[in-house]
Amino acid sequence: MSSSMWQKAKPYVLTIGLQFGSAGMYIISTVTLNHGMNRYVLIVYRNAIAALVLAPFALVLERKTRPKMTLSIFLHIMVLGFLEPVLDQGFAYLGMNYTSASFTSAIMNAVPSVTFVISVIFRIEHVNIKEVRSQAKVIGTLVSFGGAVLMATYKGPAINIIGSHDNSDHHESSSTSGSHWAMGTLFILIGCVAWSCFYVLQSVTVKKYPANISLSCWICSMGAMQGAAVALVAERHPSAWAVGFDTRLLAPLYTGIVSSGITYYVQGLVMKTRGPVFVTAFNPLCMILVAILASFILAEKLHLGSIIGGFIIAIGLYAVVWGKSKDYSNSTSPTSDSNEARKLPIITTNGTKLSITGYKNSSNEPAEMKYMTVQK
Repeated sequence: MSSSMWQKAKPYVLTIGLQFGSAGMYIISTVTLNHGMNRYVLIVYRNAIAALVLAPFALVLERKTRPKMTLSIFLHIMVLGFLEPVLDQGFAYLGMNYTSASFTSAIMNAVPSVTFVISVIFRIEHVNIKEVRSQAKVIGTLVSFGGAVLMATYKGPAINIIGSHDNSDHHESSSTSGSHWAMGTLFILIGCVAWSCFYVLQSVTVKKYPANISLSCWICSMGAMQGAAVALVAERHPSAWAVGFDTRLLAPLYTGIVSSGITYYVQGLVMKTRGPVFVTAFNPLCMILVAILASFILAEKLHLGSIIGGFIIAIGLYAVVWGKSKDYSNSTSPTSDSNEARKLPIITTNGTKLSITGYKNSSNEPAEMKYMTVQK
């Protein structure tokens, strides 16, 4: 019984754990970028460390189960390495420089909505508006997106929390000024779309290449190489590549091991059974965690709009997860539980009795003939 309960709770526990790791990534990355580390260099170090950490596990644990690499899978990996490590991380870090950590995590809550739309377009996610579970997913996605928009557009009065200081006023006033804030929002949205595309393509690739650790290692390796090409063009000063025993070393280690290596592996593990929308539906939790941690560590004040938006997002999150849980339960239920067996006896002119057994499905469609038995 305990094993069965763990299998049911496992996707939720793993996905919630990812949000705690992502919250730490936002805080550590913000501190590191504020101390002058180049964002292109951070991307290269982050993915290179993740690839080095994952490589030994992939070689040992998946040496017998790793499928053959094909050109199609390799091209998928190249695109994945460009979408998340290069586009998403690059534009998210750039937008974070112009705004703040809590604002970036709030805008990133558009990821579930964008992922749901892309999944529907490519027929990965099926929607039947007549079904309650589909209605819950659609409404929950819209509600979550609305809560994220509220957090991004409405601040309201500041709420003083232990750990928040008045010295954050200068940072907020400077970061929210003029075109920089609007430009930062645009950069974050570009990263958001790239991240959503990454989720959808990863859910497709992991089915063709079901070696999760090896796939994560390949993605990080491609991301490091493509990111290095961009960094060498954008940053030509050798001093930008220097690291020390401070946040310049902590940020690549933490983001590489936790936010890239472990995250890619766990995402692929959960997506095998629950799909990309289920994984992204928990992203609003990260926003709430970042808002709390930023008020203590980065001295960012928590506003009333963030609290209201957090409650709205939680409601939408529950609706999406409920709809996905119904999808999963229906797909794993036995045929005997969901279909009603029916027998139709037919008597022919010569006395032969034909017994046709079919099944009536839940949508009241005509029974499908499964087999026929003949009795004298």
